[in-house]
Amino acid sequence: MYLRQNYNKDTGRTYLLIVQSYREKGRKNPTAKVVKSLGYLDTLEKEYENPVEHFKKIAREMNEENFPAVIELNIQEQLPAKGALRMNLGYAVIVKLFYELRLHAFFQNRQRHKLFEYNTASIMLLLVISRLLSPASKKRTFEDKTRYFERFDFELYDVYRSLSHFAGLATETQRHIHKQITERYGRKTELVYYDVTNYYFEIDEEDDLRKKGVCKEHRPDPIVQMGLTMDTDGIPIAYKLYPGNDNDVTTLRPMLRELKTEYNMGRIIVVADKGINSGDNIYYMKTDNDRDGYVISFSVRGASNKFKEYVLDQTEYYHPKKKCPDGTVLDEPDETFKIKSRCDVRYINVSKTGGGKMLKPVEEKQVIFYSKKYADKAKTERAETVRKAHELCSNPSRYNKATSYGAAKYVKNLNVDKETGEILTDKGNYPVFDAGKLAEEEKYDGYYAIVTSEMDRSDDWVIQTYRGLWEIEEALKITKSELETRPVYVSRKDHIEAHFLSCFISLVIARLLEKKIGLAFPLPRIIEAINNISCSAEDKNLYLFDYRSDISNLLGDAFGTDFTRKRLRLNQIKNILANCKK
Repeated sequence: MYLRQNYNKDTGRTYLLIVQSYREKGRKNPTAKVVKSLGYLDTLEKEYENPVEHFKKIAREMNEENFPAVIELNIQEQLPAKGALRMNLGYAVIVKLFYELRLHAFFQNRQRHKLFEYNTASIMLLLVISRLLSPASKKRTFEDKTRYFERFDFELYDVYRSLSHFAGLATETQRHIHKQITERYGRKTELVYYDVTNYYFEIDEEDDLRKKGVCKEHRPDPIVQMGLTMDTDGIPIAYKLYPGNDNDVTTLRPMLRELKTEYNMGRIIVVADKGINSGDNIYYMKTDNDRDGYVISFSVRGASNKFKEYVLDQTEYYHPKKKCPDGTVLDEPDETFKIKSRCDVRYINVSKTGGGKMLKPVEEKQVIFYSKKYADKAKTERAETVRKAHELCSNPSRYNKATSYGAAKYVKNLNVDKETGEILTDKGNYPVFDAGKLAEEEKYDGYYAIVTSEMDRSDDWVIQTYRGLWEIEEALKITKSELETRPVYVSRKDHIEAHFLSCFISLVIARLLEKKIGLAFPLPRIIEAINNISCSAEDKNLYLFDYRSDISNLLGDAFGTDFTRKRLRLNQIKNILANCKK
């Protein structure tokens, strides 16, 4: 198709048309037909600055959209000796969010006065795309960069050199992202969810950051602790790294101080599990930190006898109305779930400035609930440990201190050689199963306690607020599964900082991806779909796509990107990516 200009000598006016030429079978000369009549040039000049150039461009676009490509097929053609023809376009949605958060501009501005010969924004974009779609080492990430329709114009050594630069920007990057999310999405921080996890390093020697501690994956390797905060909608706010031997309870206060001073947050309610439930933390939130609030789980088994008696006393429990999986509330009680609560004064141990502890009273609401589902789950999870304890008592020679871990708490008369770890029975003191210990634990199966500073809140609000903690737990699982944050393949402290920064950015984008499509699908399914939105080079500058699904349709609608086309020319693909960067 092309633009034709018909000049009329009688009127002196030029008429514009879009015309398609074609050759009829049996005729030597081509024939033309009018596809669209546009009007007189002088009239169109009132509407368009340059009508001729404008409609020439329209004709070219119509040509690209409607003319089928002519492809000559060679059945004997072979694949190239090296390399893959498969290219990914799904990553366009990641690019869209990266630019929407103005991260490209942020990193470009931060390198403006540096003597870098490479684009740090482009390097971070590659690290984030790879972390989401195909997590790997920095070397493998660089080698796979040709999978994307991006001009990643840097070398592998540039990637490693940029890590020190990124490490110095870790805190500033988090604040930049927070500002962008606040402005673009309206971040909600009435509730701040907090959790701590750790990541192992497959090394022998410890250093200032990588220390041996209580690994959540029960590995003997040095670890790094990471505290992560998320907002009410489950979007990450900030993270901090701590040495691996730091206790979870010590990480909360530094994080809260930073949120209050650097993120300009008002009163917040911290939601966390019992791992950070210490007297110092409770007192800090109630009194020192502008009287913030908390909703924290409380260990029933580790509580005072008076508290345990209150938990087991059945007189005040009530059954809430039954809820269906779709959220519908039925007008009948849920016999498998019961709740009770009270406002009470609890005495907590608070550290003195000069050392030592002192008791301080805190008035709080205590919500207790029982779930048969949780009780059955606890029994099932304990079954293997109990079986192992019985086996240990029957065949102590098959176990030692290390292999009896977990089961030993249900065993009495367990004597272990301090040097070898061998279980000793030579003095006739055979291990015996502790049925009393098991019975004591079983009494509290299914019972959970939550303590909160929010005295006037309903029981249901407290429970539902605490249940929101699964979002941050899920996010931390994502960092270890989909994002494969560990094991970490870098060793320098600044490179470790940069690695976790790229993982944090990836986690933010992952959560936004889920939210953009209305939480309709879990992240692993979304990542799988993005990876599948790929194509093969069918001809010069022409690419063939072979995947479409409900998820790709949702992603296309949410990000204004058409993933329904079977074929796209290279310039169309470039236009899609260019639009994602606006």
